[in-house]
Amino acid sequence: MTHSQRHALIVGASRGLGLGLAETFLRRGWQVTATRRGAAPGLERLAAQGVRIETVDIDEDASIAALHERLRDEKFDLVFVVAGVLMEADRPLHAVSRAVHAQVYLTNAVSPILFADLFRDRLAPGGTLAFMSSVLGSVGLNTEGGWENYRASKAALNTNVRSFAARHADRDFGVLLLHPGWVATDMGGAGADLDVETSAVGLADVIEARAGRTDLAFLDYRGETLPW
Repeated sequence: MTHSQRHALIVGASRGLGLGLAETFLRRGWQVTATRRGAAPGLERLAAQGVRIETVDIDEDASIAALHERLRDEKFDLVFVVAGVLMEADRPLHAVSRAVHAQVYLTNAVSPILFADLFRDRLAPGGTLAFMSSVLGSVGLNTEGGWENYRASKAALNTNVRSFAARHADRDFGVLLLHPGWVATDMGGAGADLDVETSAVGLADVIEARAGRTDLAFLDYRGETLPW
């Protein structure tokens, strides 16, 4: 693989930011492997442009292991776990069922780490392992509450990623938690501040600017550091 053929694995690229990131890195000359959980017409259109499409459910160990085996001959300069869920986030904790809390926490805070632990051997030296976090995951900035189960799941993701980074202190790749801004997607809603392209371009700029670094950072799409 030459430098001009950097390879990105975008996990959760069916639509929204994941799809936008796949398109952005493709335009920049990266080789792109992108995953979906089910049907993804937008992503499937990119196959004609050379995007490799794989199917995985990050909540299923067997599914992750099967993908790991299918990609056994690949090395990635970027593994970006974008996949996440938003379920009943507009309701306070006491108004949400335990089953929903469990699903949100599993998908947003636990499954990304389980995926990363298995796929860290697929990262090229000097590569980047990125996770889609949120400014809502900042405990220090939580002065108004709201979005309680989602906010807590992203705070838990941040904590789990810090533990992952400490556990792999001798790693030869960087670890990023990234806030995309408030983006007009199915998750962000029509009243959001940013469109997908603006956010995806910003995130790609941040990732490319930090290539070769092996530290941990919590940044937004402009590259600004966020408080834990």
